[in-house]
This record gives sequence, structure tokens and C-alpha cells, in this order.
Amino acid sequence: MTALQIVQIVLRILIALVFIGMGINHFRPKAARGMAAMIPPWMKRGRVLTGRNLVRFTGVCEIVGGIGILVPWTALVAGILLMIFLVAVFPANAYAAEHPDKFGRAAIPFWPRFVAQVVFIAIILVAVAPFN
Repeated sequence: MTALQIVQIVLRILIALVFIGMGINHFRPKAARGMAAMIPPWMKRGRVLTGRNLVRFTGVCEIVGGIGILVPWTALVAGILLMIFLVAVFPANAYAAEHPDKFGRAAIPFWPRFVAQVVFIAIILVAVAPFN
């Protein structure tokens, strides 16, 4: 096993812990309410795409993605989907950044959050890229 493969395994474990932990947090009532409020109004549509349902859905996506990145034959696909996921949920982070009075500490300023998302996407890419 090469040093790069060891780094990838360690990164996958860390990514899995982060995503699974965040996903579980989506099912804690207080946290879920806060996250649902962060979803921009234009993303909520009718009875199906409610804030609460979107939070549950994203929680499931995070848990499944975190597990998937640990399984060697699904790691690449899971990593790609987690990168897409980070792009897809960014509007909620941007919305929170626009309303710091409403979201308090969860309202991370736009540019630092954007940079963090890009760095996290890059880490996932390194973790799953086939460097053979």
C-alpha cells in the first residue's frame, strides 16, 4: 500500500465521520428546524418540498454518502455525489449568510463559507480520485 492510498483511506474515514455526523444532526428536532429555516423560500415547493422534508432528504444523502465513501467499489461514485451535494446545498448557506440577524452563528459569511466548500470538495476529490 502506497502513502497516497493510506492518505486516501484516512481522508475517506474523516469525510465519512463528518457527513454521517452532519446527516444524523438533520434528524435532531432543534437542529432540523434551524436548517429548514435556512432553505431559501424559492427552493420550497408545495407539500413535498417543504423545509423539513428537504432537511430530512439531505440528512439521508449525507449518511448514505458517508457510508458509500467507505466502501471501495462505491467510493468514487459516492465522492462525486457528495461533491455535487455540496454544490446543491450551498444556496442554503448563502441564504443564511445574507441573514445573520436571523441565523446567528449559523450565518457564516459568504466568502469564507464558499472557500470552505471548495476546499472540502477538493479534499473529497483527493480522497476518491483513482491515481493509478
